[in-house]
Amino acid sequence: MTFNKLSLCLAMTCCVALPALAEIDLSGSWASINDEDAMERGAGPNPDDWAGLPLNAAGKAKALAFEQSTISMPERICWFQTQWHIAAGPFSLRMWAVPDPLTGRVQAWVIGAWETRAPMTIWMDGRPHPPKDAPHDQTGFTTGVWNGNELIATTTHMKSGYVRRNGAPISDEATIVTHFRRHGDMLTLTLFMVDPVYLTEPYIITRSYNLSTNPVSIGGPPCTQGDEGVPEGRVPHYLPGKNPMTSEMTKIYGIPAEAEMGGAETMYPEYRDKIKDKFVLPAKCERNCGGPRGGGGN
Repeated sequence: MTFNKLSLCLAMTCCVALPALAEIDLSGSWASINDEDAMERGAGPNPDDWAGLPLNAAGKAKALAFEQSTISMPERICWFQTQWHIAAGPFSLRMWAVPDPLTGRVQAWVIGAWETRAPMTIWMDGRPHPPKDAPHDQTGFTTGVWNGNELIATTTHMKSGYVRRNGAPISDEATIVTHFRRHGDMLTLTLFMVDPVYLTEPYIITRSYNLSTNPVSIGGPPCTQGDEGVPEGRVPHYLPGKNPMTSEMTKIYGIPAEAEMGGAETMYPEYRDKIKDKFVLPAKCERNCGGPRGGGGN
């Protein structure tokens, strides 16, 4: 073999063994920046706050039927959220790469579990998604591709869950596309949710994380089932028209009832002009007021 041919072979081997130049390292502990949607990610949203969600009629009905005690059912105490909770929850992330044992290339990226969410494995080896009728679970099935220095992950085959912890639903036909972008020591996730059952159009959120030198603890199963006062076999719920929480946003913040029920129109800034004459500012803010004066500020 001539020197030129040998050099060509070595160059081709390096191209196979090494990742594409556009790929970047996402591994590490990423501390959540929780001033983004702090109330929703922390203590949780108000029971009747579905504003900004493109819910259809079925989605609104499902949300109105939700009672918070549902998650205290013995059958659901060890139930985990869908992968949407990566960004919808308050927790930090830990990511690491799993190399292919033969080539050394990244076969998958893994995002560690929390007590409310199973781990996510993002398969990078080109394997296809399972058939539509394959079994679903809370983990779902995720594949990833690189678009320059952006990792795009597509998750399908999840069980039904919630887009917000106040009952705004996700069906088992939903698809989540997550964009991972790293800028130095900051990681930004942009999630697109498409759900033909409960949403009229895609729902989009972004979350940011800072690289941390302190290891982010991870945890998940096993979970110990306990007694939280809900008898086995009983499903807490509200019948149509019986949800007692539907006026809270109006009483506390003066937000019109039509806005708190969500819908695609409530996602856009122009909607403020439509409801401005129906908005009645309360005399005193009593809850989740924010600002330098904190709770109780006017």
